[in-house]
Amino acid sequence: MTSPLNAAPLKPEDCNTMQEVRAGVNAVDARLVALLAERFGYMAAAARIKPERDMVRDEPRKAEVIAQAVAQAEALGMPGNVIGEMWETLVEGSIAYEMARFDALSKD
Repeated sequence: MTSPLNAAPLKPEDCNTMQEVRAGVNAVDARLVALLAERFGYMAAAARIKPERDMVRDEPRKAEVIAQAVAQAEALGMPGNVIGEMWETLVEGSIAYEMARFDALSKD
């Protein structure tokens, strides 16, 4: 038997209390952080693979990534402008992380 603390969260449309909503949000947040950790793993790989530091910042690729996220969000009925802002922050943070990793690898 699964305890209520370990139970899978309800789908949003099945929630009837704020406790159920918060449990769902917490579960989604935990999955998002795990996915972000995986994404940052790819940034670490990019830092290892790219031969030059000036290759870390790639503005055309950045624009492509953000545009793809906005398009996907809008296709799902989400506000593209909000997702665009979030992805701007995500990509800039990823670039900073990759640069730091590149610099650390270059010192070795």
